Amino acid sequence: MDNRYIGIFDSGVGGLTSVPYIMDLFPNERVIFFGDTARTPYGSKAPETIRQFTLEIGAFMAAHDVKLMAAACNTISATSLEVLQAAYPDIPVLGTIDATSQMVAAVCSPSDRIGILATKATVSTEMYPKAIRRAAPEVTHLYQKACPMFVPLIEEGIVDHPIMDMTIHYYLDDFIRDNRIDTLVLGCTHYPLISGNLRRLYPGIRLISSSKELAVALGNELRDRDLQADETNERENIFYASDLSDSFLRMTRQLLGDGAKKRNIRFKNLDLGGR
Repeated sequence: MDNRYIGIFDSGVGGLTSVPYIMDLFPNERVIFFGDTARTPYGSKAPETIRQFTLEIGAFMAAHDVKLMAAACNTISATSLEVLQAAYPDIPVLGTIDATSQMVAAVCSPSDRIGILATKATVSTEMYPKAIRRAAPEVTHLYQKACPMFVPLIEEGIVDHPIMDMTIHYYLDDFIRDNRIDTLVLGCTHYPLISGNLRRLYPGIRLISSSKELAVALGNELRDRDLQADETNERENIFYASDLSDSFLRMTRQLLGDGAKKRNIRFKNLDLGGR
């Protein structure tokens, strides 16, 4: 048993979508969450910049003696996971892409036509098609689409709004029609926040969320390495943001609901970049 923290991090608020799954599936665990809200979005930045930011976050997590790091960010997972794993070989470091690809392999057939929605940085690496083909060589109809405006709008809380619907239509109408898409992989942990919009605008399309699959993979890692916390774990959960904005606080409370009060969460501001 190990009652140390799990370190979870994201380029902004998107990684928060993994936290409710983790807290519900593993109620004895405690998390340190960091959202780099002052420097979001990562998806339009150069890979070298993303790696620099990721190593800064990793150093912070390691200094807090986390037992596991989880990059709840597909952009980081696509560009920087191996760098972080090399920097901290004694700490398990998980990402979203392999876990999500395993779910694609489990539920999709060779006839399915799969659209992968992600940031520009994630799409450019081709990491999702490569990982899905490794997990399911028979699944060949894979199509990627970068949707760079989704993250800024979500970070601003513009979700249940005509502007978001218009943006979704702009990116996806032709993409879904031309490629006859029947499954959408939400290859950014921000995107589950617009899953309601997607279901309403494109009824019948299957959605696969990287946020949920990361939580499942995290639980497997805890079990396999005997790192699970026990019921005596009374630590608080600590949520850091590089810009502790009203949007970050609102999103946390929205996602956790009543659990935000029950789970002993403390919020802190953390300026990693020294701005």
